[in-house]
Amino acid sequence: MSLTDQLIAIRRQLHEYPEVAHEEFKTSESIRGWLADAGIRILDYGLKTGVIAEVGGSQAGPVIALRADIDALPIEEETGLEFASKIPGRMHACGHDFHTASVLGAAYLLKQRETELAGRVRFIFQPAEEKAEGAEIVLQSGALDGVSAIFGMHNKPDLPVGTVGVRPGPLMAAADGFKIEVAGLGTHAAVPENGNDPIVAASHIVTALQSVVSRNVGSLKSAVVSVTRFHSGTAWNVIPDRAVLDGTIRTFEQEVRTGVLARFEEVVHGVAAAFGAKAELTWIKGPPAVHNDPGLEELTVLAAKNAGLQVVQTDPSPAGEDFAYYQKQIPGFFVFVGTSGSREWHHPAFDLDEGALQLSAKLMAEWAGLAITHFSPVVAGEG
Repeated sequence: MSLTDQLIAIRRQLHEYPEVAHEEFKTSESIRGWLADAGIRILDYGLKTGVIAEVGGSQAGPVIALRADIDALPIEEETGLEFASKIPGRMHACGHDFHTASVLGAAYLLKQRETELAGRVRFIFQPAEEKAEGAEIVLQSGALDGVSAIFGMHNKPDLPVGTVGVRPGPLMAAADGFKIEVAGLGTHAAVPENGNDPIVAASHIVTALQSVVSRNVGSLKSAVVSVTRFHSGTAWNVIPDRAVLDGTIRTFEQEVRTGVLARFEEVVHGVAAAFGAKAELTWIKGPPAVHNDPGLEELTVLAAKNAGLQVVQTDPSPAGEDFAYYQKQIPGFFVFVGTSGSREWHHPAFDLDEGALQLSAKLMAEWAGLAITHFSPVVAGEG
């Protein structure tokens, strides 16, 4: 069986049996099986779900990490594929099955030339990316201790197969969530003066929040504030005593993130107070922005070209990605691999062109090999 056929079979098996964050037990078992069949050693870092493995025997050289996320989403699949999800309400709607198969492919390729590696390559099959919790779990396990650099990728439906989107600096956004509970005083809808309508206060909060970006973030910067849920009331003739707002904030730079979150809090509490209501704001922790190390751009471009990919300068994405936590600890670079998809991430009809699998695997293998050389200590007398 060719590598392409092997990776397609792996991706389809993963696609048929998706598991959501922290429940990736069978997925992890399958990954361990595929690695063991290839003679790739599996490392024990005590993870509940997820797998850490390694290729290469040199203890003197650097350790380079390649990362794939393995969890699916709580979405009912609508692709109509022969290998569509067999688990109701679960789907690989973000392509993590593609990512996992790609890094497995890189592991296979690197295993074939293991004796040539002047260092080691560590494969991180990470759980719980969709909840932005898996990267921190991996870090806490110690799996990245002593690692010189980490590399990762995400499929990109709007890029054609054969291309890779590269961008130094900010690539994906910091993704913060929020919940606002506005407390008023309920009453009969016919006598609003006897209560304090939280719907009115919450509505003004929604409107005022639109000024957080337009009047506090410079025109050359970027941020998004979106209120995505507004829930209140139980009957047409009752003014309720509570309204709940949910949403998200996306930013690319830490300075902007800090300023937007601070101003957001001021607006929420200030507007609520102006209407005699009280607002309780709860932040939902999200990952920081994916920020690619500019010093690794040249290496990344060379790896892509060696893998037969066309390099394109990609635009940043406002989506979040917990790969950013790794970059807070060690140098890292993240790219978009073109997959010629017709639907965006998280759509129930999401699919991708499997012709990108072997190219993606080659990219990851080339990346690791070049990075070992890049991070190897200079031997006295050389150069």
